[in-house]
Amino acid sequence: MGGIGKTTLAQSVYNDHAVEKHFNFKSWVCVSEEFDICKVTKTVLCAVTKSHSHSYDDSNLDLLQIKLKEGLIGKKFLIVLDDVWNEDYIDWKKMCTPFNYGAQGCKIIVTTRNEKVADITGTIPTHYHLEHLKDEDCWKLFEKHAFDKIRDSSVCQVPEKIGRGIAKKCNGLPLAAKSLGGLLCSKGDINEWERVLKSEIWDFSYKETKILPALLLSYNYLPSHLKRCFAFCSIFPKDYEFQKHELVLLWMAENLLRQSKRDKRMEDIGDEYFNELVLTSFFQRSSKVSISSWTYPFEVENSFFVMHDLVHDLARYVSGEYCFTLEDGNSNEKAMRVRHLGVATVVSSQRFGTISESTHLRTLLPLDSYSFCNLFNEVVNNVILKLRCLRVLSLFGCTNLRQLSESIGELKHLRFLNLSETSIKRLPNSVCKLYNLQILNLSWCRELIELPEDMHHLINLRHLDISYCFNLVEMPRQLSKLKSLQTLTYFVVGKDNKTKIGELRELSDLHGELYIRNLQNVPSAEDALEAKLIDKNNLEALRLHWNGNSNDSNHDEEVSFWICLTYLDMECLPPLGQLPSLKTLCIDELFGVVTVGAEFYGISGSNSARKAFVSLEFLSFKNMPAWEEWCSIGVDDGEIFPKLQELEIFGCDRLRTVDWPVNLPCLTNLRITGYRSGNEVLVSSLPRTPAIRHLDLSKCEQLEVRGLPQTVETISVGGCRGVESLMKALRESQTCSLQSLCINDCSLPISFPTGCLPATLTQLRINNCEKLEFPMHHDSLKTSLQSVSIQKSCGGSLIFFPLDFFPSLNYLCFEECENLESLIVSDGLPYQHGLICLSSLRIERCLKLISFPNGGLHAPNLTHLTVQDCKKLKELPEQMAKLLPSLEELRIADCPEVESFPEGGLPSNLCSLWIKNCSKLIAQRSKWNLQKLQALKDFEIVGGEGVESFPEVGLLPSTLTYLTMGGFASLKRLDIKKLQQLTSLTSLEIESCPQL
Repeated sequence: MGGIGKTTLAQSVYNDHAVEKHFNFKSWVCVSEEFDICKVTKTVLCAVTKSHSHSYDDSNLDLLQIKLKEGLIGKKFLIVLDDVWNEDYIDWKKMCTPFNYGAQGCKIIVTTRNEKVADITGTIPTHYHLEHLKDEDCWKLFEKHAFDKIRDSSVCQVPEKIGRGIAKKCNGLPLAAKSLGGLLCSKGDINEWERVLKSEIWDFSYKETKILPALLLSYNYLPSHLKRCFAFCSIFPKDYEFQKHELVLLWMAENLLRQSKRDKRMEDIGDEYFNELVLTSFFQRSSKVSISSWTYPFEVENSFFVMHDLVHDLARYVSGEYCFTLEDGNSNEKAMRVRHLGVATVVSSQRFGTISESTHLRTLLPLDSYSFCNLFNEVVNNVILKLRCLRVLSLFGCTNLRQLSESIGELKHLRFLNLSETSIKRLPNSVCKLYNLQILNLSWCRELIELPEDMHHLINLRHLDISYCFNLVEMPRQLSKLKSLQTLTYFVVGKDNKTKIGELRELSDLHGELYIRNLQNVPSAEDALEAKLIDKNNLEALRLHWNGNSNDSNHDEEVSFWICLTYLDMECLPPLGQLPSLKTLCIDELFGVVTVGAEFYGISGSNSARKAFVSLEFLSFKNMPAWEEWCSIGVDDGEIFPKLQELEIFGCDRLRTVDWPVNLPCLTNLRITGYRSGNEVLVSSLPRTPAIRHLDLSKCEQLEVRGLPQTVETISVGGCRGVESLMKALRESQTCSLQSLCINDCSLPISFPTGCLPATLTQLRINNCEKLEFPMHHDSLKTSLQSVSIQKSCGGSLIFFPLDFFPSLNYLCFEECENLESLIVSDGLPYQHGLICLSSLRIERCLKLISFPNGGLHAPNLTHLTVQDCKKLKELPEQMAKLLPSLEELRIADCPEVESFPEGGLPSNLCSLWIKNCSKLIAQRSKWNLQKLQALKDFEIVGGEGVESFPEVGLLPSTLTYLTMGGFASLKRLDIKKLQQLTSLTSLEIESCPQL
């Protein structure tokens, strides 16, 4: 049943710090009734790569899964799939394909109300069934929420008996207890408690209304202004994740916020409303997070919220026919009668034409990034802009919209206009007649080149979002007249007679983030001070950018001191160290900086301050090719960077001399890497970092690694000097927490010192270290290593690889190991239980590989096997059907000497089979007997010689859903009758068949 606590329990596990430290990363996906594999894959991929959702195409599942697989290889992850309803086993298996490349210990948690879903997704015999709370537990939960704000003990004693009665009526549902408890927590009047206890609403039948009486009671006792705000949220589909700021702006545009008698911002009033609905559990915090507008690592994460399904049912119930969500399968007729319309599916121009009859429509809101992707100028201008009562209009994601009609100026009631992610180049000047407009969102309008000249007439405009409008060359004049403006995300400083930075002077109430571009156009310090940034106390983030060199002799030299990142050819940084609240600093593309020294800290002989960067937590230097020296100041421990946690130096390839601060007590992450992979880092020493956990260094030929703290968990080091000194440091240090070690780009004949690798090490990666001796006989690694990846390395020592020496291996990869000849099982060692942990094995471009272990590869849990570009390999592992019963994906490519599958055929659980450019094997396809593989869904075959007709009799099983074929130079015809027998086929791709 819903509301019983499944999601809450999963969130408790997901957010537990003791759990979190066991995983490299984690991701939460709210799946809901519509099971979208692309959405799930993309959400996890963004978590892995820490990238924005705009970075990936939602429609290309294959590409998404390939990138996700690359990101997951050898990593331990935690993924929560919340509220799963899909019962299709094939969909589930296809979605899980990339997850199989993770390290041993990965976990996927699934929450569902459906027993069949639990059976399909589960990997353990029993599922965890949540029961209703016992009366006493339900009372304790209710008490926690209801009495939290009631401090008077005399008041607390009176309603306990009544409170227990209310808790009992919640029938053991945590959601009901939390909601009513949150409602009553501010009500100390016993009469109000009694009215709740004796309410007739308790007699409502859940079976008939599908509304929990406890939730209806909570709604019933809300003040009227909260009832209206809550009912509006029925415009969202189930499991829709929203952010506070976005919803508050919608409420404001709909005039649902009551103006306070006190001088309080409408946005702050909306925040209070929102928090009250959170208190009653009508809104619950989702585990999804999003970064703010600019994609930098220092951005503050913004929480998402969601309504529980039962709460959503309540919202739909109380809103009646005023709100409607257009989804797949529901009727347009209802949409024509509503006031507030949300669109949660892709709509065609034809379907949208009927909306023109919704003459009283006040809200039009796309709720999916693709909702309006099929709409063009004609529909927008001739249908949507005819809806004269609109208060809220969002055309977000309408990528085919290039021009707005002047008629938009006739929408006199419009308060909210979202044109983000459209292809608009200019706004019609009639937009400036929308005198009630409060919110204008133009973010991600990458073709936008100018704003209307008369924008200063929009005197009620409070939020102007023009993030990522990088083709915008100038700002309209008199912007300073928009004195109500709370948000201005982007400002372009004009040159000569264009808009000056002084336009920012009167915008004293700006909040959030501000990005100022083209600062090279600021002529003097006096002009810079005109912006009055120092008075904008509500700004949380400031990004400063310049474009090109400024050699104008009229520029005042003092300007670089104030605006900090002004000129490309500046040679010193401003005293940012004296900003006491600065937590994050990212310095990028200062091509003229050669030395960073005392001026950066703001500590000098004339300055009595002896502290710098007292609050800084994240510091990043990127792409500074002229930077050579970083000098610190000799001050006491902890006086500089006392709270710094992450330090990143990227693409500063001439940085040679670093006088590190005496101590960086809180630094946990240190990354120093070149602009390109393999670029040498010239830094010769590392700072003293007693709390370091993650150390990432690229090719270091000058570096001396000394003394590794016990806290270090992951190390990545490259270069001969770097690797050599690391080996010495490992020998001398007690690295009892080391879990992951990556060694790169070392040409010296180096071996791992005996006993230097701790038993905690689970992941080992060796890249481009041809003469490094693989630690084959380190007993401490026998049971700990779970993931091993060797690329272009260990050429002399790695001829045979004894698989059973590392029985805990989960992932094993060999790439370009030029002398590797065979995978073997050591004589005399027990092998009867097989490699029970191994789940993924990849062998690519190992040109001398001849064989697998005699008797076969006994790996009962192996799910993925890839063998590619192994020119001398003649046979696949023996007895695959018997010894590899869990194999789901088999990829064989560019192995010209492999002639056949092993005796007994392929494993029956095989779901995906790829065979590419294996001429001898493909020539024997009549003996493959694939029809026995009833689990096979995905088959790709490329590069057959002499094939004129395809497919042949009995070649393909009827279970196939995806078939890809290509590289058949002689193919002339497809046998349609044979293809028609593939009754499950949904996708057929044919490439490079010139005679077909």
